[in-house]
Amino acid sequence: MARDPFHNVVRRALEKEGWTITADYYEIDLGEFKFQIDLAADMLLAAEREGQKIAVEVKSFIATSNVSEFHNALGQFLNYRDALAIKEPDRTLFLAVRLPVYETFFQGSFIAASVQRYELRLVIYDVEQEIFTK
Repeated sequence: MARDPFHNVVRRALEKEGWTITADYYEIDLGEFKFQIDLAADMLLAAEREGQKIAVEVKSFIATSNVSEFHNALGQFLNYRDALAIKEPDRTLFLAVRLPVYETFFQGSFIAASVQRYELRLVIYDVEQEIFTK
């Protein structure tokens, strides 16, 4: 499986925020289907997040069509969220999106409505600073 070009940027941003990476490709085996989410992380120490578990799917939106990438990302997100609900319901799934894509494409009314309708949890990352901005 090919990594997203910004996979390691998001990994470093998670680590800067105090997350412990527990899987660099987190496999969910449902028997007939196997899914691989980019990253899994746990927060062990910070009082406000202690014991929290997350999974993060990284998307760069660098192909020619952001709409096509959004279709793929949304489908993956929904499948992964359903798989996590079965195998590890206490782990929250996030979709990591680059800051410039969030500030433009994700602000369009259709995409913003889809994010809300499908309850996508977004984390927005800055490539140069390797941090989350939202």
